Amino acid sequence: MKTFFFNTVIILALSPILLSCSKPETTPIPQADPYSSQQPAQPVETPPVPVATSANSIDEGLKLIEGTDCLTCHKTDAKLIGPSYQEVAAKYTETDIDMLANKIIEGGKGNWGDIPMAPHNGMSKNNAKLMVKYILSLKK
Repeated sequence: MKTFFFNTVIILALSPILLSCSKPETTPIPQADPYSSQQPAQPVETPPVPVATSANSIDEGLKLIEGTDCLTCHKTDAKLIGPSYQEVAAKYTETDIDMLANKIIEGGKGNWGDIPMAPHNGMSKNNAKLMVKYILSLKK
């Protein structure tokens, strides 16, 4: 009888430990409902901007600048964190469009002081060129 009692106590004492170890706690992985009307989000590709007329490209360049973070550091006619667009236009010419477009995309440091310009890696080269064309149109 003593052995039966002792075995029962051991089984009752160990059973919560054994039961807790037998059920692994996992977080279920969410699965898409195959019958859902909602489709997964597809990446949106923006088509390249076609080469536009000069007046049209200037307007597009201004719209692109207004839609980005450029105006946080630059103003048209006064230095802010970076140079004004008029200062940039005075320093560069039409032959520098590719170089300046790359600066917008890759960022840079040293041409206007020690404060670096943040890169805009997701921007297309065509859009960066339109922005540069707008900036160069501000030449006095």
